[in-house]
Amino acid sequence: METAEFLAAFATSSVKDHILGLDGTARVATSADELDAVMAKQQDPDYRARDAEEIMLRKNWAATGALLKEDRPAALDLIGVASQLVFNTFVNGHMAELEKHSTDLDLIYGVAEAHNRAMLDFCSVDRRLLATAYVPLADFDRARRTAEAAIRDGFAGLLVPSQCPRTHSPSHTGLFPVWAAAEEAGLPILFHVGGGGELLDPMYFQNGLPIPPDFHGGAENFRSVDYMAIPTPVMQTLATLIIDGILERHPTLMFGVIEQGASWLPGWMRYLDSAHAAFVKMEERLQALSLKPSDYVRRQVRATPYPAEDVGWILREAGPDIPLFSSDYPHVEGGRNPVKRFETTLRDAASDDRERFYRRNFESLMGPALAV
Repeated sequence: METAEFLAAFATSSVKDHILGLDGTARVATSADELDAVMAKQQDPDYRARDAEEIMLRKNWAATGALLKEDRPAALDLIGVASQLVFNTFVNGHMAELEKHSTDLDLIYGVAEAHNRAMLDFCSVDRRLLATAYVPLADFDRARRTAEAAIRDGFAGLLVPSQCPRTHSPSHTGLFPVWAAAEEAGLPILFHVGGGGELLDPMYFQNGLPIPPDFHGGAENFRSVDYMAIPTPVMQTLATLIIDGILERHPTLMFGVIEQGASWLPGWMRYLDSAHAAFVKMEERLQALSLKPSDYVRRQVRATPYPAEDVGWILREAGPDIPLFSSDYPHVEGGRNPVKRFETTLRDAASDDRERFYRRNFESLMGPALAV
């Protein structure tokens, strides 16, 4: 739950002004109205004494370790996970906006570098906190250099936008060095919610009725209609990467789709195969694939369902190697008891499939990065 002030501490002077809004632009992240009250609670012995019993009840700013890095290891212990990928909360959306509409590469990559330095600092307190580095795909050479720097710095995964870059496809040959560097280093490519830009036309909410409250209780951006659009960008981007041969070219490069649901996978995989069948006689790129598109997904893609989704159905229809557990801590989307919610749909699953969901699929996604 990064704040603008936290990010700015790791930024160059010009990027710092942008992050803090001193140049008249929107903030990258806000300190939230309730932040002062939350910080006061973090110093309250009575409040902290209830950390264990309220670990999954406190959400967002109020959650243990959401703001203070020193508290995050204790949160992992209380949640009961061996390690955790750590993502930003606000930067994804801002970077998606910058990459889609700005031509200022110094700003785009400057914000990403500030994010990456801040992420390394936050995760430095415990090796179980797996830091993710943001790699904008706006410029071929800078994307390569950013990826290589992230690998040198010890990041556990490369976070890329799920939306299409402004001037080229994510499968463009100019980005081949990014995928090659990640594969050689054994780091996964990660897509996270917020990296898809504007998910749907805001006119969908102009239905003549009051707009319902946001999932978070305010006027943000997480309602049922938004929910339906969340996986749309990553569906198209992954399909393009598969069709254009990136997963064929890099057979050990793993891709993680995080906090974007997973119920869409079975039908999307079938649709990918139908696209292959319809166009394979006309497109050399499809003829060059040694597998059906859906088989690349099973081999190299992992995705986290939301707690309300039927994981048992997903693993039966898409395959047991794809879905993986996520607590989404400290966000409210993870719910108060995600394990209990997931277990309601895994009652009939084989013990081996349950172990894949809770542990082995994550291990296959992360590979050597888990041993860093």
